[in-house]
Amino acid sequence: MPVTVVRFNLVAPGASPAALSARYRAALEMAAYADEHGISTVQTEEHHGAGNNWLPSPFAFAGAVFGATRNIAVTVSAVIGPLHDPLRLAEEIAVLDLLSGGRLVTVAGIGYRPEEYALFGVDWKRRGRLQDELLETLLKAWSGDEFTYQGRTVRLTPRPYTTPHPLLLVGGSSKAAARRAARLGLPFFPSAHLPELEAYYKEKLTEYGTEGWTMMPATEAPLLHLAEDPDRAWAVYGEHFLHEARTYASWQSGQIRSAVRSGATTVEELRAEGVYRILTPEQCLTQGLDSLVLHPLAGGMPVEEGWRGLRLFAERVLPELGG
Repeated sequence: MPVTVVRFNLVAPGASPAALSARYRAALEMAAYADEHGISTVQTEEHHGAGNNWLPSPFAFAGAVFGATRNIAVTVSAVIGPLHDPLRLAEEIAVLDLLSGGRLVTVAGIGYRPEEYALFGVDWKRRGRLQDELLETLLKAWSGDEFTYQGRTVRLTPRPYTTPHPLLLVGGSSKAAARRAARLGLPFFPSAHLPELEAYYKEKLTEYGTEGWTMMPATEAPLLHLAEDPDRAWAVYGEHFLHEARTYASWQSGQIRSAVRSGATTVEELRAEGVYRILTPEQCLTQGLDSLVLHPLAGGMPVEEGWRGLRLFAERVLPELGG
């Protein structure tokens, strides 16, 4: 059975605070509905200072999702590690792990937008060293023991719910990220289907004498929306997907490899690429995908259309999957 995911980044270009509030509350209602119908994961992410209101606080959102659900996991993919104070992040994740009974999954990346580092006064050139310090500190802090941090002795409480620590993966598309994960004995989350990087990670596990595993996107990992009439949905709502695709494209340099990578400049080009797909329930069942990632509020999608797509998935796809 494919992994089932509902993704939220709460993008809404030009939305008023009142409209954003309604959108956030709708996302929580959708998460609760997804939980009730057996969808396995809510996925969210972190970006700062984006003109289209991209979610900047994934852990606050995760906490709200946990309060509205009972079983569904929340994957933060990814937190931009160097922008966070390591001790405070350790506490925040520990509390969420306790609140959720171990349902939080954190993917720690270093980001790819220098302007986000500038916003918080963090040195872009030090991002690798800052990420090392963050990951090492999280692992020490969650032990509940005293340890030395920046020359002083510290101890954080409470300890997390999950033993030995909350699920933490190292994300990225570089050899440096793979080495970092292997050195610390943490699982590796490549940002795209990169088998050569997975092989490098495994080599480094052997070299460091550590153990780990890889959670890698499949060759195809499209973002999905369900509709009775895909042609009409593309015509009416395609601009929302194009907005998100163009936003990603404006952020990614040639060195960045991502599962969400589009060169489209028109809705027609975007549809032809297949990175975003609008499908009927019947088409969804024939895709042969390892993961089905719904994106009901993509790029400012109207809430009512997001609900239509999510309900089609829950009522006509999940039962056929055994969900």
